[in-house]
Amino acid sequence: MAHDMTQWLAEIRTLQRQLVDLRQDRDQAYASAANWRRLYELEAEQRRRDVEQSQLKLQGMVRELETFKGKPDAETSGDAAKVLKQVEAIDSIEEARSQLLESLKLCDQLSNALKQEQASHEQTRQSLTMALGDTIDLLSKEREVTSEITHGEPESTAMSAAATVSGDAISSAPPLSDADT
Repeated sequence: MAHDMTQWLAEIRTLQRQLVDLRQDRDQAYASAANWRRLYELEAEQRRRDVEQSQLKLQGMVRELETFKGKPDAETSGDAAKVLKQVEAIDSIEEARSQLLESLKLCDQLSNALKQEQASHEQTRQSLTMALGDTIDLLSKEREVTSEITHGEPESTAMSAAATVSGDAISSAPPLSDADT
């Protein structure tokens, strides 16, 4: 009987150890579940904030678009209506972002094209100003030659001076570029 008792006591101790181990495993599982729940809630809260911010930005863009829609120019009234239809057709934040990025890229391209056109215009203006200055100088020289002819200088000297002036005009004139024509 004493042997049965020790066997039962050993079995009870074994079961108690197993119970302690199972309780520790359960507590670890609860802690892990609580940690995952906390992480999930943080992620969900961040997503809600992102959605709210995106909605606020979208509402601001819609208000801005409505402002532009309220003041249509003769040239842009058709474009504004077209843009409004596109904005109303947007179903998701991702689509709005992609269209915004495309619009920003187009704006940058147009801005760069405008800068290039302005630089080309400036270069053309400078070339034309230089050509006008050269022409005025040539006209002044020609008048001097004509004045000398009328005041009694020999005709052969006056003719050679006029030829020299005409030759200078041809050789000093800047070549015309595509932008100048």
